[in-house]
Amino acid sequence: MSVEHLVQRDYDRARRKAFWRQVASRLLRRNNALLRWDEVRERLRAQVQHAGGLREVPIDHIVGSVGRYHDFDRAFLPRRAHTRQRWMSVDRAHYHDVPLPPVELYCLGETYFVKDGNHRVSVARERGQEFIDANVIQVEAPAPISSLEDLEEWIRRQDALEFFERTQLLRHRPEARVELTLPGQHEKLLEHIDVHRWYMGIEQEREIPYPEAVADWYDLVYLPLARIIRTSGILREFPNRTEADLYLWIIEHQWFLRQSSDAGEERPLEEVARGYAAQFSERPVKRLVRAARRRAQRVVADLVDGAAADGDVPQSP
Repeated sequence: MSVEHLVQRDYDRARRKAFWRQVASRLLRRNNALLRWDEVRERLRAQVQHAGGLREVPIDHIVGSVGRYHDFDRAFLPRRAHTRQRWMSVDRAHYHDVPLPPVELYCLGETYFVKDGNHRVSVARERGQEFIDANVIQVEAPAPISSLEDLEEWIRRQDALEFFERTQLLRHRPEARVELTLPGQHEKLLEHIDVHRWYMGIEQEREIPYPEAVADWYDLVYLPLARIIRTSGILREFPNRTEADLYLWIIEHQWFLRQSSDAGEERPLEEVARGYAAQFSERPVKRLVRAARRRAQRVVADLVDGAAADGDVPQSP
């Protein structure tokens, strides 16, 4: 097999892996995206930096990118077709033993972000390399960060602090408990409040003060769904998640159902919540049952299609 065929095969395989990782991440609600360097640096208020020199860096410690975070997933698999030519040229260089320059990385704690060399990282990881040569720029972290999990937990906490600081929710509703387990989700809550404020202004024909909108959103939007989640017991279907996690997922599911309905039908919120739990429970046994059911349905569909192609399936008149 020629080098060109090998390079094409490698890229196609990497793209297939990226596709199935994306499918799995949606089913399991796991974040499959690279972290954005500018966003992480801003949230952590990390500014001081200095040259860290040339070193070997563990590839699985590279968790983000400066400018290519949309082009690759968390495993640095190529997600977009325009990566093809550059990715294949890097892979081709490996087959021809052409030396490649070190990549350039920002280092935050023990995590790294690609400043230059995303395709080189992607190809190296796909070829099974554990380390890559890198010129490192050291950035001082405000807290010890030894892993991606530490970094995401720090971001989640910062998001929560900023959410409560901006909304002053606890000032107006001291009993409020709005906790999220995933980073980057508090922005969605802020969007919900902004949309609710806009509708309030339309209905009441006046400018709604932000604190009033926050309290009204909590009382009339968030809390009713939170009570349904509590009383129905569906939180048991999502171990290690919170009411706020389910609030966001059920609201998104409600929107999806509304868009899928020809008449834009609005289903009762309790029905939507129970249906969501039944369909997307994170309990391991139920996940296995759903996976087995989907596989059985695919097998039956394939058999029917095959029989139809052979003329063995009766056709409707």
